[in-house]
Amino acid sequence: MEIYEKIRYYREHTDFSQRNVAKILGISRNTVKKYWEGRTVPWERKPGSGRKNDIITDDVKAFIMKCLDSDQKAPRKQQHTAHKIYTRLVAECGFDGCEASVRRTVAELKGKVSNVFVPLSYDPAEAVQVDWGEATVILGGIRQKIQIWCMRECHSGDIFVSAFYRQNEESFLEGIVKGLEHFGGTPQKIIFDNARVAVKEGFGCHAKATDKYLSLSAHYSFKPVFCNPAQGHEKGLVEGLVGLVRRNFFVPVPNISTIDELNEKLLEYCAVYRNHKIPGKDLTVGEMAENCKEHWIPLPPYRYDTSNTLQIKADDFSLVRFDHNKYAVPYQYSSKMITVKGSGNQVIMLFRGEIIAKYDRDYRHNQTHYRLEHYIGLIEKRPRSVYNAAPIKKTVPTELYQFLMKLSSPKEIVKVLRLYLDIGNAVLKHLPYADSYNTLYAGVIGSPVRKIQIESSIGIVPPDLKRYDSLLKGGDAV
Repeated sequence: MEIYEKIRYYREHTDFSQRNVAKILGISRNTVKKYWEGRTVPWERKPGSGRKNDIITDDVKAFIMKCLDSDQKAPRKQQHTAHKIYTRLVAECGFDGCEASVRRTVAELKGKVSNVFVPLSYDPAEAVQVDWGEATVILGGIRQKIQIWCMRECHSGDIFVSAFYRQNEESFLEGIVKGLEHFGGTPQKIIFDNARVAVKEGFGCHAKATDKYLSLSAHYSFKPVFCNPAQGHEKGLVEGLVGLVRRNFFVPVPNISTIDELNEKLLEYCAVYRNHKIPGKDLTVGEMAENCKEHWIPLPPYRYDTSNTLQIKADDFSLVRFDHNKYAVPYQYSSKMITVKGSGNQVIMLFRGEIIAKYDRDYRHNQTHYRLEHYIGLIEKRPRSVYNAAPIKKTVPTELYQFLMKLSSPKEIVKVLRLYLDIGNAVLKHLPYADSYNTLYAGVIGSPVRKIQIESSIGIVPPDLKRYDSLLKGGDAV
């Protein structure tokens, strides 16, 4: 403003030329010329440089939008960058502008649709969204990560949450079946992303479901729908559920004994959530879920078998190998064909349709799981094996094993093992009593146990003394 004031002063009150004024003020002659007659004022400026960008034409913008639209169906790591769009413009359209102008235009066009979403509305039981999450728990005293399976009905917001050890196909299918049973029916469609447990090829609307997922969807009569890559907003309801459960249920870190106990508590959380009222809704989640009941597709009578089922021959050590690990079966089934059903969290062994063993599924490698009761009959027939039998070393407590090695003979060890199978860890509290004897026999530890068992089995009925009170009162009257 000071420069402008001086230029106008010299113009109106002196005979100085523009050249002289520029020299006096030490500024450019173009600046003096610009403000000399007062046609232009410094406090009114045109936005930007004032130059028109004729390089980014409507045709160029249309080509850029075409590239960005094609990215909706492409994998996240195979989408157009601004540089790639520039090189295509040069090669395919003869573009002669600079790359910086293309970068600015790409940023502007992307900014028009970023963080802007279309409000969605679902009919009762029309759709269920599903997704995986991850959380940390203390399971059996060990801190570890587990997978959270989340399902949400889109109309009511009703939820189902379950915990699994891994995100494999068995867990995925089992989670869906349990969720449908929790809701009480099947929706028209289930919305999921492009995870390998569900998709064998393609992505988004071009995805092809795996054979087992396809058979499950056919059995329960729902349509599997897959989201576009990197488009989490297409299943935003369940994306929000994952964070909701992690922030509320898993804080503080749960300390539980088994994963079954964790799943029971998660079901309780789902039941409590039905009392919640979602902002903007007139009814609670539970009330809206009630309105969905008559719209669900009924569940079929046959429950779909989601397990990974195999026929495997037990080896000579009565062990069955499944998924990189070995699991013991009763020794009578050695060398027989066993049906193994591996679900998300369990491994079940069957022989001719009858369950003969059940284990928590172990996802480590090269682990062997024994059960003492599976081998005790064989050990009784071959008692000298007790000193090196893996089913004994790997299953009995260290304290009990050290006591067993003090016993006088293998047969005495077998007797104590039988006692251990009968009463469990309760036998441990009798070890100090038995250890006080110079010569140890199974009967030494067995006698106090039997005494306790006999005493606990005898019922003592306290006498009724009211009759004597009545006689005493009668005697006073006489």
